[in-house]
Amino acid sequence: MNDEFKGKSGKVKVMYVRDEDAGQKPNPRTGKGGRPAARQEDNRRSGPRTARNNEEGGRSSAGGRGTPARDARNSERGRSFGRRDDDNRSFGDSPWRTVSRPPVADDSQIDETGSNKPVIDPEQIRRQRQEETRVYGENACQALFASRPESIVRAWFIQSVTPRFRETLRWLAANRKAYHVVDDAELTKASGTEHHGGVCFIIKKRMGMEVSEWLKKADTKDCVLALEDVSNPHNLGGIMRSCAHFGVKGLLVNDASLLESGAAVRTAEGGAEHVQAISGESFASGLEAFRKAGYTIVTTSSHEGTPLAKAELPAKMVLVLGQEREGLSDSAFQQGDISLSIGGTGNVESLNVSVATGILLAEWWRQNA
Repeated sequence: MNDEFKGKSGKVKVMYVRDEDAGQKPNPRTGKGGRPAARQEDNRRSGPRTARNNEEGGRSSAGGRGTPARDARNSERGRSFGRRDDDNRSFGDSPWRTVSRPPVADDSQIDETGSNKPVIDPEQIRRQRQEETRVYGENACQALFASRPESIVRAWFIQSVTPRFRETLRWLAANRKAYHVVDDAELTKASGTEHHGGVCFIIKKRMGMEVSEWLKKADTKDCVLALEDVSNPHNLGGIMRSCAHFGVKGLLVNDASLLESGAAVRTAEGGAEHVQAISGESFASGLEAFRKAGYTIVTTSSHEGTPLAKAELPAKMVLVLGQEREGLSDSAFQQGDISLSIGGTGNVESLNVSVATGILLAEWWRQNA
């Protein structure tokens, strides 16, 4: 309420503010305000009834489809990935967990903005990305779950694929693994691609097996594929698919993590779960270790070498293929015991590395299966 006083300097407006406690008493200056005793008594009488009605209303809706608890859960589930706030805006599009630093201990640690809220630790996010990778595609994820479900850290699904992942969903729930049923746009954000196939997993990466460990368990018939600087994920995926089809279980590579990129695993259509990355101190030292163990080192060339149709392929061999553009390096080519070529019209200089791998492995399988 306002009062005005006129003085020599003009009008002065005075405002009286009534607080919560003083609200029941009249204003001592004006005599106005307050609450009549009868109205207060009515409110006291209606209070229990109102509370009882509210409680009954809450009970009556407890079994309905739109219960507050369920709405809150569904709302939280739908926002679980897409949430972005001022503290983690730079990580809003990342499928990895946002890890906060511990709360500040005292005022001396308050940042320059005056806020002492926990902040995102980018170093922890980087370490997490190094240890984990994204896998997507329905066949790839089905094969991964069948082979190593314990490696799954987190999962996203669109509604239409969930009937085909019933066992996966049950396992994730039973083992307290986070999963989200989201729309296509959010799954595109989580997987980093539009070609996600309706499902995406965050998994723990597998490490490459040492050559010495592989040799301890090798069979009498064993073809190992050695890839020198082959890095295109679609070629790697096609190669792993051919390896799985023709029974080749080991791949000697420079970087084992390349075999678990999302695009490579999706292109392999489940074949990635049937091959094991092998690593040595260097690519050359790995080949030498296989030679000492009795393997024949077989190189390939588009210009020279024994035609594949006339070659006799040994039961234990390492098939060496080079990068997509320039093929094998001179040092790797010189390590070969046999050199092979794939005959053709000559209209193109060479075959794609994944196509050539399929042809070569098919011949090894025909002769040694």
